[in-house]
Amino acid sequence: MRAIRPRRSPAVPLLVAVWAGAVGVVWLWWMNTPSIADNNSRILNAGRITGLLAGYLMALVVLQMARVPALERRVGSDRVARWHAMSGRYTISLVLAHIFLTMWAYALQAGKGLGGIVQQTVTSVEQLPDVGKAAIGTGLLVLIGLISMGPVRRRLSYDLWYHVHLLTYAATYLSFWHQLSTGNEFAGQPEAKTAWYVLYGSVTALVIWYRILTPIRLNVRHRLRVEAVIEETPGIVSVLMSGRRLHRMGAEAGQFFRWRFLAPGMRFSSHPYSLSAAPRPNMLRITVKAIGDHSSALRDLEPGTRVWAEGPYGALTASRRSRGKVLLVAGGVGITPMRALFETLPGAAGDLTLLYRANSTQDLALWDELAQIAEERGARLMYAVNSPDGERPDISPDTLRRKLPDIDHHDVFMCGPPGFAQQVYEALRGAGVPARRIHHESFEM
Repeated sequence: MRAIRPRRSPAVPLLVAVWAGAVGVVWLWWMNTPSIADNNSRILNAGRITGLLAGYLMALVVLQMARVPALERRVGSDRVARWHAMSGRYTISLVLAHIFLTMWAYALQAGKGLGGIVQQTVTSVEQLPDVGKAAIGTGLLVLIGLISMGPVRRRLSYDLWYHVHLLTYAATYLSFWHQLSTGNEFAGQPEAKTAWYVLYGSVTALVIWYRILTPIRLNVRHRLRVEAVIEETPGIVSVLMSGRRLHRMGAEAGQFFRWRFLAPGMRFSSHPYSLSAAPRPNMLRITVKAIGDHSSALRDLEPGTRVWAEGPYGALTASRRSRGKVLLVAGGVGITPMRALFETLPGAAGDLTLLYRANSTQDLALWDELAQIAEERGARLMYAVNSPDGERPDISPDTLRRKLPDIDHHDVFMCGPPGFAQQVYEALRGAGVPARRIHHESFEM
């Protein structure tokens, strides 16, 4: 086995760059801010700085949607999704604060009190066309924020949430122009205006390249089609897809694609599913549990159905490994990326262990394949299922140390539902595994 050289995540340098950009925005505001002499000036300048920071964060929100490989495959799609959600919340908060503070300051200048904010807002929208566009963009942002709230999101279908979420692009476009036409920082600062154009132009170019042109190129080149649909266990099916030169797609075990099956009723649905086997030159496979309309419809796919794929995405790959021994932990359908890694991770006999958690032995999808891989590779395969009376198995630090006395010398790859992942993470930390050696991705949307 070649020397293990884990590929480090660029998350920390990226976060430093983001904060440096925020500092630059604050510096731009400071350099264009005269002395603040009264209460009205304080309110107006608070509105200016919140607006600038909102504009900066809005560009980052779109960048996090661009599916740039350095983010999706190095930082991890789940982590980028969390960044996106957090940035979106901050952006909406800053936008609303910007509107409130700015309109309040304008109302005070017009001799009105706090109650004149609504009238001042209406007047600004009527008199300034770019502000009117920004008002529409703000409405779209608030709508997106509302449907992304946990209680609301759980009641919506994935497809509805996904397509409404795409309105972020329209909201950004509509809000961009008033920043340049009404912002004091850009009126007399051509360098600042150029920098803002470069920021938004670069983000736009990345979105066009990676979300439109790259998928077109991939699908024209590889021409994926459904080869067969196989029922693994009740409610779980594997979809085999054939194509041309699939080994040139750059996919690795542990990664996923966003799949769109061009069958009636599924053409406008794109869902993420992990590869459940190592990529072959002429075959890819996913294994999916029926938990929604899209996943349930996969069992009825006909051979020959065209497939539109975007990817590969995800950082749960062998490049994260830093130790010779590896523990793979799967919960439910989280077995799919773990099965692919179990097959392909380099290792001598005894180096690899897979722990598979399911409700019952009947739910252990791909078990025969896993057993064959374990036998061929000299790997260890364990399962944890509920007892006949429904009692859940004990996955605790003591249990893990008893099964693997040297667990603190392992890398751990983990995939499963959020609650399960949190339980196992805490048990692993209690068993002495450092956080930097616990690698996991959550695909909850």
